[in-house]
Amino acid sequence: MKIPLNEFEIHVDEDILKRGLQYFKKGYVTAVDELSAGEYEATVEGSESYTVHMEVKNGVMNGCYCTCPYDWGPICKHEVAVMFYLQQEELGIASNPQKTAKRTRAKASSVIISTGSEKKPKKKTIQEKVNEILNMLPVDELRGYIGACCDNDKSFRDMFLAKYVYLIQPVSKEMYAKQIQAIVRSAAGKYGFLDYSAARKVGKLVYELSQLAEHKVENSNYREAMYMGCAMLEEMTKAIEHGDDSNGDLGGCIDAAQDILFRVAEECKDKTIRRELFEYGLSNFQKKTFKGWDWHFHLINLSIELIENENDKKLVAACIDSVKPTDKKWDFDYERAQQMKLELIRKTESETEVNKYIEENLTNSDFRRELILTAIREKAYSKAIALAEAGIVADQKDKPGLVDEWKWHLLNIYQQQGNKPKIIEYARYLFLNSGRFRPQEMFDILKKQVENGEWQMFFDRLVADRKSAEKWVRFHTIADMYIWEEQWENLLSWLIDNKSIDNISYVENFIAKNYAEQLVGLYHNAIEDYLAKNISRDHYKTACKYIRRMIKMGGRDEADYLIADLRKLYPQRRALMEELDKV
Repeated sequence: MKIPLNEFEIHVDEDILKRGLQYFKKGYVTAVDELSAGEYEATVEGSESYTVHMEVKNGVMNGCYCTCPYDWGPICKHEVAVMFYLQQEELGIASNPQKTAKRTRAKASSVIISTGSEKKPKKKTIQEKVNEILNMLPVDELRGYIGACCDNDKSFRDMFLAKYVYLIQPVSKEMYAKQIQAIVRSAAGKYGFLDYSAARKVGKLVYELSQLAEHKVENSNYREAMYMGCAMLEEMTKAIEHGDDSNGDLGGCIDAAQDILFRVAEECKDKTIRRELFEYGLSNFQKKTFKGWDWHFHLINLSIELIENENDKKLVAACIDSVKPTDKKWDFDYERAQQMKLELIRKTESETEVNKYIEENLTNSDFRRELILTAIREKAYSKAIALAEAGIVADQKDKPGLVDEWKWHLLNIYQQQGNKPKIIEYARYLFLNSGRFRPQEMFDILKKQVENGEWQMFFDRLVADRKSAEKWVRFHTIADMYIWEEQWENLLSWLIDNKSIDNISYVENFIAKNYAEQLVGLYHNAIEDYLAKNISRDHYKTACKYIRRMIKMGGRDEADYLIADLRKLYPQRRALMEELDKV
């Protein structure tokens, strides 16, 4: 979740915002450190101590994580408290560092207070402090310290060996695999699972390894780069199966590993290394090492890149042909195999053979799509129309989404040809039946094509068809049509037939100017119905929010009457009474 730090208040739930501000003002944000440029770590006190990690770049909060168990929303009160801390000067607020029972004086003293009258000197980041100390320490003292850390801290020892063991052992894929295993093992929890924080830690360390591999490629050390890429691909695939990769750190390492292997395939001219990498791709595809992941098929692409002769081509083709079609409606693996086969033909055969293979396998929607787009680009409209119409027939039974796509291509073709009846036919179909394309875009096409004198009758028929096209008519699909046409009276009638808090709110801005009194009355009834069915504080807050809307539209008397009525109906709902007091 990315949030501009100078306006974070508008992106955070109001309750969480208030609680975060309270935590900041009470001085609960302590031990704030800038680990490196824009990367912060803070301790936030509360019922317990929690650690918040936050990344800020160019004034935008790009990611944050708190060790607290809150999972009801994307941002917790501890993270909000840290945002207030980082923005305290701009907001003109200060924390209260007085000692509490929950915090020691030492912790309280670490909070920086802004008076707003003076500019604080920029603190050094943790990384800057570390670099300064390293430059000052004698080498022998540094060696002694690292040795002591290795003796006393197994996690530190594992990390140290993982990063530097290549200096004392012959390089191999197995050596790098052990490095990565040590990194994962040191970060994993009791049961070997990588939580969000551990996954970030592992991702950062393994990504550093990928940067080293990139450096090896740049220096033509292709064999070592290949070993590193293969080890990363295998070990990070295992890690992602047992980790929380919601931030994409582990997956990013897998992408980096593939980039390294493809760079080796493209740049390395050493036949021995190319042969090893070629066989690595084929053997792991055959063993299904990465089955179920996208990079299972990427290995075939890798081997295709490394083909040297006719025998290589046959070996790759045999692998691809081992993937057989199934009876599944969506046979993704077989379609991917067809795409790999096409890539093989493109690399090793003529354009005639490429086109022949595509024409023979038009059940693959990607192939049909490619031919249609090529035909349109070349203005071969008859061919494009034939392909799209054949696609409609082929996919009518099992793949309605593809049918909509083929009809959308037909609409584009007829627009280029200026065929008005066909444009209306297909735009109307897509407007009424497809959720894949923007309804307003189709509506605008129709309005442009239908003659002005015929438009109102066409519109009324379109509304009726839209109502009958859906088993349960969604309010906004019809409301939008009245809004686009600025038919406010019809919009009000449609709202009266479908009154609910959400529906009233959806159209309020469009008709409040002319129908404020009616909207106030509709809100009154809708709020009563809403509270008859819902009983949580959040629901009460929602109801009160719309009572305030009634007042804003001039319905103060109606709102007071409603509030009095609710107090009589639900005197036992203490939370509701409290929220009504705030109106």
